[in-house]
Amino acid sequence: MISTSCIGSRVAFVAVLFAPAGALLACSGARSSAPPSHVAASGPVNGEAVIRAMHDKYAGSWYRTLGFTQKSTIRTPADTMIVETWKERALMPGHLRIDIQRATGSIVAVYSGDSLFVWRGDSVLTRAATRNILLVIGFDVYRQPPETTLAVLRAEHFPMAPMREDTWEGRPVYVIGAAAGDLRSHQLWIDKERLLFVRSIEPDDRDTTKTVDIRFDDYVKMTGGGWLSERVEIYRDGKLVQREEYSDVRTNDPIDPAIFAPPAGR
Repeated sequence: MISTSCIGSRVAFVAVLFAPAGALLACSGARSSAPPSHVAASGPVNGEAVIRAMHDKYAGSWYRTLGFTQKSTIRTPADTMIVETWKERALMPGHLRIDIQRATGSIVAVYSGDSLFVWRGDSVLTRAATRNILLVIGFDVYRQPPETTLAVLRAEHFPMAPMREDTWEGRPVYVIGAAAGDLRSHQLWIDKERLLFVRSIEPDDRDTTKTVDIRFDDYVKMTGGGWLSERVEIYRDGKLVQREEYSDVRTNDPIDPAIFAPPAGR
């Protein structure tokens, strides 16, 4: 589960992986019979209310840790597609580790709060101030105060208005941040019934004439609570640049927080 600093750290992370010198996570959920006090009987009235409703619906049941094997199909700078196997572990809120095995040596990428670290062996290849917005809106939202999520979304240029209703993949959704017909502005699409993130659109920060469109599909309900999108697709200006397919999924296994720390002194 990767994303870009403004376009989500996924495309940016892929750029790191393919730099010359040498980016998570499905199917019904019962509604609460009594909506939270800040949500009108007819539903949330704005984007902020949707974020709060997402938190309130799953705050007592969403898993704290997640692990899985990821089949990553990635478009390279040469416009060819390659397939890799990644191992990912997440500790919510705010921590994600990706281990990638290659013939040239393993690569580790870690998102920790507002930072991204990529290293090989004991050598850190990248340190960047960036958040994985997909970790925030797909997972952390259920495990941290709504005020924290809202602050991060605003800092990442996702507005909470306007808000409208639409349909995506045959299901009703809330669209936060864009008016009808606008498929270029920063916006979040949230399943209306399940209150799960299903899509984001934003300008590509490397070329704002293009857009990045990220989709969470194939949601599966996890044993013990919470959901997981077992297929994630990322499009850049309508062209698929990465597909992620998850297997061997585990939730609430113990995870040592130390695995999210980069090599010291490098």
